[in-house]
Amino acid sequence: MIRRRWVRLSAIALLAIAVGASLLSERDRWTPPSHSEVVAAWTASDARLEARDGRLLHQIRMDHTRRRLGWTPRDQISPALVDAVLHSEDRRFFLHEGVDVRAFAAAAWQRATGVSRRGASTLSMQLVALLDPRMRPANGRRTWRGKLRQIRAAFALEQTWTKSEILEAYLNLVPFRGEVEGVTAAAETLFGKSPHGIDASEAALLAVLLRAPSAPPQRVRARAERLIEALELPVSAAQLDRAARRVFAVPDQRGPTPRLAPHLARRLLFDRPGSRVVRSTVDADLQRFASETLTRELEAIHGNNVRDGAVVVLENATGDVLAYVGGSGRWATSPHVDGARARRQAGSTLKPFLFGLALDRRMLTAASLLDDSPLEVPLSGSVYRPRNYDDAFRGTVTLRTALASSLNVPAVRTQRLLGEPAFVNRLVALGLTGLVTTGDHYGPSLALGSAEVSLLELANAYRSIARGGVHGPVRFELVGDRTETPTDRRVYSKGTSFILGQILSDRDARSATFGLENALATKFWSAAKTGTSREMRDNWCVGFTREHTVAVWVGNFSGEPMHDVSGISGAAPTWLQVMSYLHVEGMSGAPLPPAGVISRSIVVPSGRTRPEWFLAGTEPNGPLVHAATPPAEIVAPVDGAILVLDPDIPENRERVALIASRRNESLTWRLDGRVVGAAGEPLLWPPLAGRHHLRLEDRTGRVVDEVRFLVKSGGTRRGQEAYSTRP
Repeated sequence: MIRRRWVRLSAIALLAIAVGASLLSERDRWTPPSHSEVVAAWTASDARLEARDGRLLHQIRMDHTRRRLGWTPRDQISPALVDAVLHSEDRRFFLHEGVDVRAFAAAAWQRATGVSRRGASTLSMQLVALLDPRMRPANGRRTWRGKLRQIRAAFALEQTWTKSEILEAYLNLVPFRGEVEGVTAAAETLFGKSPHGIDASEAALLAVLLRAPSAPPQRVRARAERLIEALELPVSAAQLDRAARRVFAVPDQRGPTPRLAPHLARRLLFDRPGSRVVRSTVDADLQRFASETLTRELEAIHGNNVRDGAVVVLENATGDVLAYVGGSGRWATSPHVDGARARRQAGSTLKPFLFGLALDRRMLTAASLLDDSPLEVPLSGSVYRPRNYDDAFRGTVTLRTALASSLNVPAVRTQRLLGEPAFVNRLVALGLTGLVTTGDHYGPSLALGSAEVSLLELANAYRSIARGGVHGPVRFELVGDRTETPTDRRVYSKGTSFILGQILSDRDARSATFGLENALATKFWSAAKTGTSREMRDNWCVGFTREHTVAVWVGNFSGEPMHDVSGISGAAPTWLQVMSYLHVEGMSGAPLPPAGVISRSIVVPSGRTRPEWFLAGTEPNGPLVHAATPPAEIVAPVDGAILVLDPDIPENRERVALIASRRNESLTWRLDGRVVGAAGEPLLWPPLAGRHHLRLEDRTGRVVDEVRFLVKSGGTRRGQEAYSTRP
């Protein structure tokens, strides 16, 4: 009897649906989009930065109106959730063609008799409303015409989509609770897991939330219990309680979202067309270790007014960015400033590129003798006097010692030998793109790192040395394998790069300044260089092994100077720990000398004999190693100087010293067209008011250097004519 009643009701319902649908006009016809079009149009509310192994590194909310994450295919959704949703929402989903006539008839009968207000919408009908806002009830109330349009659309959808596609799209589009839309967001936001990991208790809660997303916790839990009983699921009360607490927890209490790479995430995710998921080259474990290590080391020197820092780790072979820490975490004064991209004065970290250029041009060798003694370099209106970090001078040293111990005067002398334009061009070729390339913009201070560079650029420049002199771009996104790119270019010879690596790894040569035991002394082969900018505003440590390059910067984004922080005590401890982490399972071996590099024994200034590496053809012929000497220059007076006569000094006592950088009897002073003496010793010239032109000439009369200066009268005691003030 009951079965016959259901058959009659179903037939009546089917007839009513058919008649109603036939009354709809042609404009009510709906053409469904394809499943692939819906998937392609899906846009997540959050942009996700993933590590190279797929783990989440960082997530940025882009759409604050709703929470939608990635689209999850049907085969990656928990079977427990599928079963719970079908039992709760559409038990005959696989039997009907868009409309469950039996459920429709039962709902109509119950409404007519006032028993209940049961709904009869199938998943297909609900999906139609999710796909097209016009299919949704206006003001929360659906008219009979609107219901018929939805039914007609569901039939059309079932003609072009498979059941699996309908189920997949429904679970990815349906709202679960609050702003959470789709199974991916529901699983991750509410339970902190992927959709395939949803268990039976969680599936029951999610399924009952679909019908009443805003229901109070007690009602949701009670409905979930009934669903669990109906499906005979092996879920205990304790399991259901734990899952319910996660669903109704305050968002911040559901578990932290990883925020391991905020600066890199902003760099790669903002203003990005297409997909909001980026698979990066970053190693998640290394990123976490580098970030935590930097924060811990900054805490140790926080009392020295050091608050900010950054770390970059590169894989030498590919250029993959394995770690990118743009800030120091809780110590950061400006959390949104990206310390890996910010330009700061490089300090002594540029010296390897300077000496490498001299080696590459065969103007110097690692054994060349350089003078580390007081030096005055004339500048316009002033004199530049470079000094070493410890204010001490070491006399005659080899290039090896000068570079490894970071001596300043030999570096300035070497730049003067090469010329500033040549050095600037080499730095630009190494990827330091922010440099000024016109004129003598930096002067002799460029040798000591007065140019501003970014940590990422500097790390990649050192990677060029590690790669045997080949410079190439870094890579942030994991897209296939890469060891060479069309933009790779050679900036140093293999031999020069090998010699630079040998010098920067030499603990003995480094000891003149840093001692034998310091934060650069690893248990494996590594080459490293520190640098500190003017007034201790920036501190760097950059180095490499055969496999990796690690660069660290510490300082203050505000530009405040640090207090008594050197490269060894500032950035180097973080560098050492990160480099050691990279080689915990295997030691990095020293590179083998390439063809064209030979070893010879030399006698260093201390009298000790030691082996040294040379580019073939530059090795010394005898026991003595001669240094290349820059041409003589006028040290005083400097070009453009303005000298004022002192009226209190007797005329026969006042003198101006004419000084050359090298004392050579073969050089001659010529002042205002007249020879006034030899340049073998400083010449004391009785000054005359006016403009003067001083030349330093060799035996042939060739001008070696020249300056122009002005002498002003400080009184009327000399009674000389007024000098011209015209330019």
